[in-house]
Amino acid sequence: MTRNTKARRTRKAKGFTLLEILLVVGLLALLAAFALPALIGQGEKAKIKLAEAAVKSNGTISSAIKNYKFDIGRYPDTLQDLVEKPNDDEIADKWTAAYLDVDPKTGFQDPWGKDYVYQAPGDHNEDTFDLYSLGPNGIDGDEDDITNWADS
Repeated sequence: MTRNTKARRTRKAKGFTLLEILLVVGLLALLAAFALPALIGQGEKAKIKLAEAAVKSNGTISSAIKNYKFDIGRYPDTLQDLVEKPNDDEIADKWTAAYLDVDPKTGFQDPWGKDYVYQAPGDHNEDTFDLYSLGPNGIDGDEDDITNWADS
């Protein structure tokens, strides 16, 4: 083996060829083409689950409303009653502490930045309360609303 042949082999083994680089880039693009459609929309699904976790029967806000009723004897007039001690002395005596820890900047907003809708007594739950999010599109009364009542 000549010295010139040995030097060529050493130089060739030090880097990747253009073909090898293109092959790796192509494989990564192929993997991304399959993975990205599966990941797109997961953020919206997570927001829906978060809103459901707040308004459904055992959700955080629903549970706080039920605890308020248990302590005070009636449902709160507004969701703000769950975090601020009432001025009414009779209710204030029964009010133990804030029923929820709410971020003062966002208050009672759903994952899309809209206020949760609360009504007691409710139109759908006449004996209790209605609590719902307007959902991703922010339009009241359509199919993407997230509610605490069962659709019939």
